[in-house]
Amino acid sequence: MAQKMTGAEMVIKALKDQGVDTVFGYPGGAVLPIYDAIFQQNDIRHVLARHEQGAVHAAEGYARSTGKPGVCLVTSGPGATNAVTGLTDALMDSIPIVVLTGQVPTFMIGSDAFQEADTVGITRPCTKHNWLVKETSELSSTLHEAFHVATTGRPGPVLVDIPKDVQFATDEYTPPAKADLGHYQPQVKGDLETINELVEAIEKAERPIFYTGGGVINSGPAASQLLRELVDATGFPITSTLMGLGCYPASGDKWLGMLGMHGLYEANMAMHGCDLMINIGARFDDRITGVLDAFSPNSRKAHIDIDPSSINKVIRVEMPIVGDVGHVLEDMLNVWKARGRKTNSGAVKKWWGQIDEWRQVDCLKFEQKGKVIKPQYALTRLEELTKKHDRYICTEVGQHQMWAAQYLGFEDPNRWMTSGGLGTMGYGFPASIGVQMAHPEALVINVAGEASWLMNMQELGTAMQYRLPVKQFILNNERLGMVRQWQELLHGERYSESWSDALPDFVKLAEAFGAKGILCSDPDTLDDAIMEMITHDGPVLFDCLVEKHENCFPMIPSGKAHNEMLLGEADTQGVIDAKGSVLV
Repeated sequence: MAQKMTGAEMVIKALKDQGVDTVFGYPGGAVLPIYDAIFQQNDIRHVLARHEQGAVHAAEGYARSTGKPGVCLVTSGPGATNAVTGLTDALMDSIPIVVLTGQVPTFMIGSDAFQEADTVGITRPCTKHNWLVKETSELSSTLHEAFHVATTGRPGPVLVDIPKDVQFATDEYTPPAKADLGHYQPQVKGDLETINELVEAIEKAERPIFYTGGGVINSGPAASQLLRELVDATGFPITSTLMGLGCYPASGDKWLGMLGMHGLYEANMAMHGCDLMINIGARFDDRITGVLDAFSPNSRKAHIDIDPSSINKVIRVEMPIVGDVGHVLEDMLNVWKARGRKTNSGAVKKWWGQIDEWRQVDCLKFEQKGKVIKPQYALTRLEELTKKHDRYICTEVGQHQMWAAQYLGFEDPNRWMTSGGLGTMGYGFPASIGVQMAHPEALVINVAGEASWLMNMQELGTAMQYRLPVKQFILNNERLGMVRQWQELLHGERYSESWSDALPDFVKLAEAFGAKGILCSDPDTLDDAIMEMITHDGPVLFDCLVEKHENCFPMIPSGKAHNEMLLGEADTQGVIDAKGSVLV
């Protein structure tokens, strides 16, 4: 028997049928019918954000920590335009979210009605796909299609724009099983001939490396397990992009750490010196490659990616494999085992000897002395005191983000939420709210800089309203740290607008919202302060005053190759060549 219901009721029914339990949003006139339908049910929780950008980032945090699509509901006009940053962030980082926007009634579209905006036009470049639904009869099937598009192939954000009269009107509801999704069927199985070619290259490689990215995590937990099996069985070294942290355990002996602009010395040197690079679920981002004509100049390259448009877009590869990471890794392992599990073990052992020499550089070393907290020290203590907890880490964007990636260890996927491709200041706090909603018993920490955190500070109201014990760990250097670092190194120490003269008292700010504030400026009391933060049962704003002019190293300067890294003051701020010599 066909179910008849209003468009607003269809939205709720479709969300339930898609397994949605949480929606982040902000009401307005163009979505009031949907909010009325939300009021009349108890299966789906709604989280009232304090800004639409915060709502979308919260949905991102939910999605990244669960592997399920995040859902956001906002009104027309400014509600939709405020969501654009979050949509673009999700598109760059391949995060599956479904954003529902209200729209003025269909007969008023194009008339410059109150709170009207061309939402589909505005968001076309920053979504994987979007829809304007003008008929209630098409609404439920469009919603099911939206979830399908968001979660299959290369994940990403989608948007469904729903005029107000479509929400009021009544029509038949289409269940998911009857929705026509056939026209979007991404390729998941890789080409076996190319997989055989790659396995043959694995057998012969003398200096191999696995270069992994967020695609491994997006493929699901099975892909990370298959990757770990392949790495441990072959004995090859593995590195990762910022987005791929956790797909291989940081405690694993084959782990080289993160690579790229602020990656580890041994990871970048291995990428530069390898003779076989196996890219699994990464997109050759410019933060990773550095100058293109000097990127891994002597290697054969394989690229496994579910998005065919990513293959050969930035770097030409000899072995392109379009397919889902999990499926391709399973086939690779089967083929490699069937051929006798062979590697060039003697050469690989010699390669590891070279890597171990690079490790001796100890590129993350620092010295905590005096009474001013080094940001690196703050994060090493945070790591030590929280690593045994059921822990999820979010970050804002800047120096603190890179230090967190360097000094915090991730043993599993979906434990690390950060804005990679877009580099969105203000991402981490609302993302941590989404993570905490999904994992209410977990320890959720947002590592922040004071400037980034202020971008969406209003979400402290959300954390308090829903009693979410999110911990905001602010490394407060009273500077726009990464901007100031680049101005020091690249712009003659001309510090143009890279600090604020009007920072708040963060403890008083926390207390104004009813949260707990902690101030720490002494390295001798840091451990006790961190423990106080961890054990408090509500939201905490931790103001950790750190060295104001500390720079984040290693760093590949703009226009340089992986083997030309700045290693910091301890190495006379020289550029280190392939033999470990200071070039200056």
